[in-house]
Amino acid sequence: MALPVIVLALIAGLIAGVGANSAAAASTLRGVPPEFEPWILKSVAECEEHPELTPALMAAQLKQESGFSTSRKTVSYASARGPAQFVDGTWAKYRNDADGNGRADPFDVGDAVIAQGRYMCSLIGDAKNSGLGDDVRRLALAGYNAGWGAVLRYGGVPPRSFADGQTYWYVVNIMKMMKDYEGAPLLNVGGSGAGSQALRRAAARIGTPYAYGGGGPGGPGRGFCDDGNGFLRGRCAASSTVGFDCSSLVQYAYWPHTQLPRTAAAQYEATSHRPVARGELRPGDLLFWARRNGFVYHVGAGDGRVLHAPRTGRSVEVVPLDSAMPASDYRGATRA
Repeated sequence: MALPVIVLALIAGLIAGVGANSAAAASTLRGVPPEFEPWILKSVAECEEHPELTPALMAAQLKQESGFSTSRKTVSYASARGPAQFVDGTWAKYRNDADGNGRADPFDVGDAVIAQGRYMCSLIGDAKNSGLGDDVRRLALAGYNAGWGAVLRYGGVPPRSFADGQTYWYVVNIMKMMKDYEGAPLLNVGGSGAGSQALRRAAARIGTPYAYGGGGPGGPGRGFCDDGNGFLRGRCAASSTVGFDCSSLVQYAYWPHTQLPRTAAAQYEATSHRPVARGELRPGDLLFWARRNGFVYHVGAGDGRVLHAPRTGRSVEVVPLDSAMPASDYRGATRA
């Protein structure tokens, strides 16, 4: 079965009536070197269980750690290495070859940022389970800098008397710098209906990798390749990628309120009895594109801008609606 490219379309503008976590996830980054931005977004998308880990938090932490340094001379007095400043013991636990160059290297931007995100995700989980009465982001940052044992020993962020205030000011500086990296929100998702709720849920997945055949109602999943789909530069990328294809993103967004089927064609068949004119679209209405033979291969929702998982090698992103698919392929809209 060829799984179609699917999108979730959203209204452009500023987020209105969205929770803090969704708003953060649906914001752009600013002031981040281009070689870091995709890895930050991917790392945040991996930590789906802890939305407190935001792109701006990751960016501010990298600024504090190394100033986004890519030099192989970036080594601290404590022998912490690379842009995310990993010491050997911690790197041994979180090391990975995220960029696929055949080595796990704390100096490689992709490897370092993905490891940073996984470590922070774990620490946020520890903070939530600790029962300590402080912002879990502050506790996780303190654990990253001083070790989780120090956080437990002091019952929170170590005081200024600890390590000459290094951890204390590390946490203060990063929390203050976060706003410097928060770009303009990408989406306008007002209202409380099922469609608005679905769009907000999908917005929190911006930056999640595209995985052909991957994902579903429960979230991102590992994909697969078939009939030429899921390949990137001659190799099967989908089988090693955890993410969404476009139809699973839409299905995930609406679940469980509306249990849409898996493919664009099936979603059109399930909702075609409720057609909607383009001028009457509401957030959450489904938009469909079809080939000349009538096969529906693409679905979205809304007007203005589109949140979608476009294709292998890309990630969930926001683009203008008119550029989502060829205009001549537009089939029509329905209401889920």
